[in-house]
Amino acid sequence: MSKFKFEKVLIWQKAMDLGKEINLLIDNFPKKEYYNLSSPLIRAVDSVPLKISEGAIVQSNPEQNKFLGYSIQSLAKVVTCVYKAIRRKYISEEQFNTYYEESFYLMNMMIAFKRNLK
Repeated sequence: MSKFKFEKVLIWQKAMDLGKEINLLIDNFPKKEYYNLSSPLIRAVDSVPLKISEGAIVQSNPEQNKFLGYSIQSLAKVVTCVYKAIRRKYISEEQFNTYYEESFYLMNMMIAFKRNLK
């Protein structure tokens, strides 16, 4: 049973799923990348649903819109980190394509949701 309104929001659910997947992915990164790539990636992917939930509990659409903007910015950081991971050969092209497409789909969902708030 969901008690918070953000738990019912599809973009929050998708962002939570992406975070779970990325968290498993970084387990395979070299230890030397902990501060350079792993930590920024997990912070960025965690920030996506965190900002969605923060925005969902505020009382005004402009305020929620602002938090969705922050969430989209965090998603852009995720994509950049995934690019860095493939360029450093820590992930396969198939993994890159999967996370890139999931991120692109989520971003478009978030932008559409954001537009409906105005």
